Amino acid sequence: MKIALVSLDQVWEDKKANQLKCQDYIEQASKFNCVLIIFPEMTLTGFSMNTKLIKENPNQSPTIEFFSQQARQNKLSIAFGVVFEKEEKANNNLIIIDHKGKVLSGYAKIHPFSFSGENNYYFGGDELVTCQIADATIGLTICYDLRFPEIFQALSKNSNIILTIANWPERRIKHWNALLEARAIENQLFIIGVNRIGTDGNDYKYIKSSCVFYPTGEKMEPIHSNNDMDIYDLNLDDVISARESFPLKQDRKTEFYKSIL
Repeated sequence: MKIALVSLDQVWEDKKANQLKCQDYIEQASKFNCVLIIFPEMTLTGFSMNTKLIKENPNQSPTIEFFSQQARQNKLSIAFGVVFEKEEKANNNLIIIDHKGKVLSGYAKIHPFSFSGENNYYFGGDELVTCQIADATIGLTICYDLRFPEIFQALSKNSNIILTIANWPERRIKHWNALLEARAIENQLFIIGVNRIGTDGNDYKYIKSSCVFYPTGEKMEPIHSNNDMDIYDLNLDDVISARESFPLKQDRKTEFYKSIL
């Protein structure tokens, strides 16, 4: 399964400028025959609390319309982040669109990042979501979710990939790398992390750190790198092999964990 990870240098709160950037990457990924291209959290705006400016109606979303058109034209699936209005606040979402332009799955971030005040502007989601693309069952998570291993365990029951899109700053990048690796080892599946680069409107700096971890915890090397887009070729049989050769999950004590949490 060939996928493209885009470490997008997001233009702060400028959807049009980011659309132009995304379009270029999508066209490149299509030429490499990628099945899926993945962009960072809040793809067309960066991680912003200015919900009045950036939120959209989920039933009439210009962002979904844009990526749907790109998916159809370039014949590949696209994963991206977008903010939707919800009551007096908003939701931080990860959407996946298939190669025909149809929305396959939508996930609302369960854990708003209270350290930065995200919870003051965004409601947390309340549902785990997976997405089926060919033989891949992909669990969906966003940024701060990575620090909560319970949802990864739950998603891993029926997934062979878990995806995390993020705006994860350089100052905490050691945590990003360590947590992605740990989630792969614990759950014995592919972990994909897609992070932005550049500097945001709050002067936070981001470095290239998008990556894929094997089900055994080793970092995967891309088969091709083109500027800030890296292409990987995943063999989903690696998940089966990892779980059969080291049957970790058979020793989990799920009922006991419920009693102590």
